[in-house]
Amino acid sequence: MLIESRSLWVAQTNTYVVAPDRGRPGFIVDAPPDIDSIVELITSLDVAPVALLVTHGHVDHGGAAGQVSSRYGIKAYVHPDDDYLSLDPSSQVQALMGIRLTEPLTVPDFEPLNHGQVIRLAGLDVEVIHTPGHTPGHVCFRVVGEEFLLSGDQLFAGSIGRTDLPGGSFEQLMESMKQRVLTLGDDVVVFPGHGPATTVGRERRTNPFLQGLSP
Repeated sequence: MLIESRSLWVAQTNTYVVAPDRGRPGFIVDAPPDIDSIVELITSLDVAPVALLVTHGHVDHGGAAGQVSSRYGIKAYVHPDDDYLSLDPSSQVQALMGIRLTEPLTVPDFEPLNHGQVIRLAGLDVEVIHTPGHTPGHVCFRVVGEEFLLSGDQLFAGSIGRTDLPGGSFEQLMESMKQRVLTLGDDVVVFPGHGPATTVGRERRTNPFLQGLSP
């Protein structure tokens, strides 16, 4: 199994490429507005993208969705509860980052994601886990039969996603964590949207936000 990442754009967002192996079809998880670096990553792995999965609608995770979808002729997926974010990435760049774009970011016709949905991509079954809290439509992804979770901004090494932005809810994030993340085994590797990888077990034991929180 190939899981390669690169931290991109000003937010240092982890863009992931997942495939059975190098030189095989695979899928992309999250695409900040840095299309050149995303193309460079994909090319270096000799992977033919078949889809883009977006964990949530913040621009640092889906701002290049339109460019990626158009360049590779692939579908982009996002949870519909984040449509209010994902369909207006250019405004987010200015509001959140203070960056004024010379041209607006393009937006694809997103395919909707639903909790419990399993999507067949590049020979892999990818399960969608709806984890609202950071945003209403935030999701995590898990490849069925593999011990890893692509957690977006739900869970980080030693921390959790922000809930102070519009649409965020600390109570909702913690309930998602309790019911849909901490139910996974301790050996599950967590590949977050920012920062280094960790495991569910390590975060269960040491993450200050998770102490006393059990499924």
